[in-house]
Amino acid sequence: MEHAIEMLNITKEFPGIKANDDITLKVRKGEIHALLGENGAGKTTLMSVLFGLYQADGGEIRVNGQKVQIRNPNDANDLGIGMVHQHFKLVNRFTVAENIVLGEEDTKRGFMRYDAAIKRIENLSKQYNLNVDPHARVQDISVGHQQRVEILKILYRDANILIFDEPTAALTPQEIDELMDILQNLANEGKSIVFITHKLEEIRRVADRVTVLRDGKRVDTVEVSTTTNNDLAKMMVGRDVVFDIDKEPSKPKDEVLQVEDLSVYSPIRKKNVVKNMNFNVRGGEILCVAGIEGNGQTELVYGLTGLNPVSAGKIWVNGEDVTDLDIRERSLRGVSHVPEDRQRHGLVLDFPLSYNMVLQNYFQSPFQQKGFLQEHNILEHTNRLIDTYDIRTSSGAATLARSMSGGNQQKAILGREIDRGNSLLIAVQPTRGLDVGAIESIHKQIIAARDAGKAVLIVSYDLNEVFMLSDRILVMYEGQNAGVFDPQETTESELGLYMSGSKRSEDA
Repeated sequence: MEHAIEMLNITKEFPGIKANDDITLKVRKGEIHALLGENGAGKTTLMSVLFGLYQADGGEIRVNGQKVQIRNPNDANDLGIGMVHQHFKLVNRFTVAENIVLGEEDTKRGFMRYDAAIKRIENLSKQYNLNVDPHARVQDISVGHQQRVEILKILYRDANILIFDEPTAALTPQEIDELMDILQNLANEGKSIVFITHKLEEIRRVADRVTVLRDGKRVDTVEVSTTTNNDLAKMMVGRDVVFDIDKEPSKPKDEVLQVEDLSVYSPIRKKNVVKNMNFNVRGGEILCVAGIEGNGQTELVYGLTGLNPVSAGKIWVNGEDVTDLDIRERSLRGVSHVPEDRQRHGLVLDFPLSYNMVLQNYFQSPFQQKGFLQEHNILEHTNRLIDTYDIRTSSGAATLARSMSGGNQQKAILGREIDRGNSLLIAVQPTRGLDVGAIESIHKQIIAARDAGKAVLIVSYDLNEVFMLSDRILVMYEGQNAGVFDPQETTESELGLYMSGSKRSEDA
């Protein structure tokens, strides 16, 4: 079988860690090859070597049978290799067409010419069923369509080898289905695809073969059709993984969060996107908010946590009106928050992990005394959280948050917020970007928080997660409460009708 890519005995080291240890990866022409592993297993590093972002310390790369040197992404592009990164590389204020041609502009007498480029973009969009408007501004299109722009960028440069780094991390279920179809279309056209992921069901849907990495080493390469999910999970984490977490029936206590007639204004959409919401969350229960992304879930959480002011209604936490309090005051009164955007609202990327783990309480004992930070106590606290939540780092507590993988950034935030001992935990997409081993651990921690008497409000676009964690499910549609359901007495199909607006509960 002819190979499009051969990465032979690749080694890549960083200070204190061997990210890739003698890894061999061979990708056939026209196949979808999944690269599976936990966060920190070396998947993105290996593909960054292939794309020229890093230089390997050992080994060689062959493209279509020829040994090559890939010194930078321009070399990769010249060899027909393109990469769609987990965090998109787009200029929000530019149009789709301007982003796609960036670096490959057609000019005449100092002026940009877009006519030919736009026509080619439209043809590529139609050929691969991407349905992207080249005139739209990136800031005005959905995350799913932004990803399609990234795909068009590499197709525009005639790439035949496409690398996708965690491509479904920020997508809705509907967008994930559409992406799977796009990947299959690309493979049918003869493109070779490397699909970095930790989601076993997505591998089973589209991949032909899968290579599993663990702790920087290659475990095995297997045919997807002849391998079970349990086998893949065991290869990935080195032990048997429990997919269904045992959860005792909830024992709700008093109301911790009470929301009455809440409306939240969006300065971006210039209207109330949360409208007259009423619900409560009791201690000892998990309420999951389900719905298609963009129906006001983000703005609801912004209103509850103080990131956005509310335009109407009231919010009580433990019987105290916190509607007009700022973020710090709500935090001190019992609100923990795992934000949707971990890099913008969850971390200070250029701070070490140790400082990030005390962002909300650095001014309190034992982390501060007489105006001075107590570095030893902060370090001890951080090391405990690293061990408890299995946060993978290159330099322990001194690791810069920016240098950590997305999944490990997420684990750090969740560990910090659960550990603070607050009575209310609000978490948006708590396991986004995490592998099966980490998801199992995080779900157990969330359930343990519930069993310890915390009120837990989860916003998730993953219905499997919603049904696994929830004691009650609240569906949001167009900024309103479309109904509250018992997960034991409803189905995904039934919820889908409420999520799409086809049905609405009389009680909502």
